[in-house]
Amino acid sequence: MSHQQQLDAMVSRFDASAAGDLDAVFQYQLDGDDSYYVAIQGGVCSLGAGEHAEPNATLTMDDETFAEILSGETDGMQAFMAGTLKVSGDMMLATRLTALFPLG
Repeated sequence: MSHQQQLDAMVSRFDASAAGDLDAVFQYQLDGDDSYYVAIQGGVCSLGAGEHAEPNATLTMDDETFAEILSGETDGMQAFMAGTLKVSGDMMLATRLTALFPLG
């Protein structure tokens, strides 16, 4: 599954009620210099390819970590503590990802 397909699946789980009035951009830096961003504004979530000019939080990880987080095998906090997920920008915002994109 491509990075875009994985992110599409994540975006499909978006919980607008958890977002409230959140206005934020999450930048994903993945293996192979693959970049995508997820923008949330007005209760709507959209996925874009490439690098956003002003992301609020940037998450950098390898393919294995990315797949494990998306599947729920590990959570972002565990990956961060293990050093396999690096976050720059608004760290507190990044902690909201689990609530914004619940696994079900």
